[in-house]
Amino acid sequence: MDQNTTAAETANRMKDADEVLKANHYDKARLVPILQQVQEKYKWLSSEMIAYIARAVGLPAARVYGVATFYTHFALTPKGKHVIKLCDGTACHVKGSMNVLDALRTKLGLKEKQNTTDDMMFTIETVSCLGACGLAPVIVVGDDVHGQVKPGQIPGIIDDVLAQEQKGE
Repeated sequence: MDQNTTAAETANRMKDADEVLKANHYDKARLVPILQQVQEKYKWLSSEMIAYIARAVGLPAARVYGVATFYTHFALTPKGKHVIKLCDGTACHVKGSMNVLDALRTKLGLKEKQNTTDDMMFTIETVSCLGACGLAPVIVVGDDVHGQVKPGQIPGIIDDVLAQEQKGE
């Protein structure tokens, strides 16, 4: 079992994967959509899940792992409930995205090389481009785009997410 996963949680995940596999007719030609649909539910693909899917569609686990690592939208480590995407493309970098990253890491209490908070509430991902260069530097929290972000705005942005979380939104 993967780290911090109980046997019951693993069984539930496999049951959910079975539903996805069945809906896709266990078709290895539909591997990418299968992986997408399974990841949509849990926000990541565990090594156990990759092996399970591989067996179900009749492919070697190494092949499924290769697909999962080739496409950047697949995650092989758990993500927090709220994913924060920070653009570090040229325009954002020049306008201070690394200072915004430092502010995010400080506000969330992340240690060096840690991208997800211990409570699994937030994950920070740096991306090459968010397609909003005119708003540089840009972060996206869930579906909310924040442009021309200054490090001093980060506490308020995170506090707003936490407030919405408490309201159940």
